[in-house]
Amino acid sequence: MKTLKSLIHCFFLLLVCISNAQDMQEGFTYLETGNYAKAETFFDTILKDYPENKTARLCYGRAVGLHGDAEKANALFTDLLKDYPNDFEVKLNYGESLLWNKNFTAAKAYYQDLVTEAPESFPALLGYANTLSNLKEYESALTYVNKALDVSIGNPNAMVSKKYIYLGYAYQNQQSQNYTESERLLTKNIELFGEDKETLMNLANLYLITNELDFAKGTYDRLAEDSSNQLEALNGLALVSHLGGKEKNALKLSEEAFSKITDSTSTALTQQTTERYIQALIWNKKFKQAKTEIATLVEQQPNENWILALRATLNIYKSNFKQSLEDYDRILVNDSTSFDGNLGKANALKAMGYYDEAYTSAENTLKFYDNQKDAKNFINILDTYFSPASDSRASYTFDNGDNKAYSFNTNVSFPLSTRFSLLGSYNYRTTNNTVTKNKANSNDVSVGLSYQLLHNVTFTGTTGLTSANAQSTDYTQLLTNVFFNIKPFKLQTLDIGYKREIQSFNADLLDREIVQNNIYTNYNLGTNFNLGWFTQYIYTTQNDGNARNLLFTSLYYNLLAKPSLKVGFNYQYITFKDQVPTIYFSPEKFNAGEVFLNIIKDENASKPNQLFYELTAATGLQYIEDGAKQSTYRIQAKLGYKFSERCMANAFGTRSNIASATAAGFTFTEIGLRLKWILTNKPVYKR
Repeated sequence: MKTLKSLIHCFFLLLVCISNAQDMQEGFTYLETGNYAKAETFFDTILKDYPENKTARLCYGRAVGLHGDAEKANALFTDLLKDYPNDFEVKLNYGESLLWNKNFTAAKAYYQDLVTEAPESFPALLGYANTLSNLKEYESALTYVNKALDVSIGNPNAMVSKKYIYLGYAYQNQQSQNYTESERLLTKNIELFGEDKETLMNLANLYLITNELDFAKGTYDRLAEDSSNQLEALNGLALVSHLGGKEKNALKLSEEAFSKITDSTSTALTQQTTERYIQALIWNKKFKQAKTEIATLVEQQPNENWILALRATLNIYKSNFKQSLEDYDRILVNDSTSFDGNLGKANALKAMGYYDEAYTSAENTLKFYDNQKDAKNFINILDTYFSPASDSRASYTFDNGDNKAYSFNTNVSFPLSTRFSLLGSYNYRTTNNTVTKNKANSNDVSVGLSYQLLHNVTFTGTTGLTSANAQSTDYTQLLTNVFFNIKPFKLQTLDIGYKREIQSFNADLLDREIVQNNIYTNYNLGTNFNLGWFTQYIYTTQNDGNARNLLFTSLYYNLLAKPSLKVGFNYQYITFKDQVPTIYFSPEKFNAGEVFLNIIKDENASKPNQLFYELTAATGLQYIEDGAKQSTYRIQAKLGYKFSERCMANAFGTRSNIASATAAGFTFTEIGLRLKWILTNKPVYKR
């Protein structure tokens, strides 16, 4: 629209200069140089003496409109049009006043008549193209801007309009997720306008959205070839590094950009570069330094949304979700349409366990940013989490005690709301000993529910029956598992529960109908400095009169985030009241320690059509009662493929000689397959 203003302005002044007295030259100069306030005053004075002067009225109307009073300008040109209904120049100015008022629908109809009346009029054709562009009718806008260029070949104003039509058209396709077409349009823009900064920025952003990080990097590198674009390029390259999991490189690039800020750097670019630098500090868990930088900014500008968003992000990374939520609420008070405020609040609420409210905040984001990809992905993640799902495993196990077993297990969850789910499971196991020829099998069926009592407390309970067919007896026993999952403080999780189960590892144990009653607690503590600690304690009583105490603790350190790589130390301590080694592993005391390394690419973090994996390797020592130390090893692995957001499968295997790994105390091997399937494409409560 700016190009149309300039064009009509020049066209109009040319006619005016030819046909009018020189005493208006001062006012014309004000209009030409953009001094609209003085132009408005000048022509207002002229009109007091010559109220019917058409030229003065036109100039006054333009000065008023360009000075910001679009509504008054439209009224002035409406009056002029009544007085000069056939004057094409008046018509052009009236049409432009419709654009100033953002009355694009009326402008479209009006310009349609103008281009019909004067199909070779360059201002009319360009005005119509700009109108269509504002209405996001980009294909038609391109048609008419090309017609304008046919009339005035290479006209710079029309070329600028054409550039922005292509940019708007590309963005429209991007929002509709027509990424290939968006890329084509941006590439065409580069063919027409060379290495245009805005086009390259849009193209790089498109590649970020499509996760084509190599292409995004290449585009930012092209942008950096112009030294005046160094900061924008470095900021973009830092983001590319972050998305690629290269956090140290992201910080290095951000530090370089931050150091290049000078007094002549624009306010907007200074803000963008400072923001990226602090984000990079947060990504690298340099929380103290980030906090200091943010505090300095808050002191200078205590209520700026971009600064509040940085502080909220820092608190998200530190798991201070309540403080983060407070900042997002402040952002929304300042601007209810804020993208960072709405989607950031959704993430904080989700982390705190307020799922319904998280949905609402994400949906609010889409009200203001139609079809926005991050908001849609957030909702899709929640939808997937709360959709009915089945998780099935089939495995084969054997040990050096000549025991073999085949088992199949499936678990089904059926959420009826974000707080309440129905649960079901089925397990079949058949086992035999190749030496004793003892055989047995069992079928377990359980049903239950999970209910979120508070945002940080969830109760889960299942109950069912196991039916066993053993060598000397058949029986049915009750199964149950009830526990509370509690998040008492940040980065802490506590499980407290009771579980009743049957010893079913091998045929001999199934034949003895040994019922275990377990009271257990699990506690996990995370930190903001990569250290973690997990502890489990189980007290077990059995119907054969025996009792067991089991303590397991693990101290670990996270070396990498993507993929997750951690090292640590595990320790186990087990005691049994009675020792019955001929029946099952039941030492008076058992100690085991091991060091381990674990690397994992999590299935939930993987995208569709990607592999996921996990490998754990451990070695250590075990002491059975007062016996000599024994070396131990443990290898666990899985490799899977995520076919879609709803379906994934993996193979898994375990090999261990740790005595406590099986009830019988043997070296143990397991291999199997797993399939997880989300049964519906959205939660049932959304249907």
